[in-house]
Amino acid sequence: MKIMVRGLAIGAGFGAATSLTNALSSPYSTLGAPLAGTVWASTAKVLSLLVGLGWAWAALAVAMGWLAKTWTRGAMAAVLALVAATAAYYPMDALVRDEPLAGYWPEMLTWWAASVLFGSVLGVVGAAIERPGVTGLLAGLTVPVGGAAQMIALPPRPGLAFTREAVLAEAVIWTALGIGASWAVYHFWAAKRARTVG
Repeated sequence: MKIMVRGLAIGAGFGAATSLTNALSSPYSTLGAPLAGTVWASTAKVLSLLVGLGWAWAALAVAMGWLAKTWTRGAMAAVLALVAATAAYYPMDALVRDEPLAGYWPEMLTWWAASVLFGSVLGVVGAAIERPGVTGLLAGLTVPVGGAAQMIALPPRPGLAFTREAVLAEAVIWTALGIGASWAVYHFWAAKRARTVG
């Protein structure tokens, strides 16, 4: 039960923070306009590029599954985290943009359905990370490989333009993906070595 409450809280925080960083990073928003041209606007832009990507939302679901440890609880915690993230993201968007929430319902319903469908699978993947053998290795590589695929196909930059913020965000993302993949491979070999010695 504790992991479910944690999933709701972490998901809601993630969704609200994503919406806020998007608003703070935009010189066209009420929150972002006063920050335009400052280091705070650049920082918000980098953060927005980090958390606003699909692989980051998928990583949230995988992390919740990993924290839950079992497949069933992992699936439930991941779904709850993504549903809560969506439930916090769109109302926060409506608030910071001063728009009616009613206009966001079709998108919210779509993302809630995707949260149930993909979140459950990603939660099971996260719960499988600690399993020995190839299962744990593949589960551990899911986010790094998925993130790398998204970075190659849809890099977080507007068009072909390279901005300082986009370059920094991409460097942080590639570093995190490399660390994640290295950890998964290390965990696989360490567990294999322990089984061989034991």
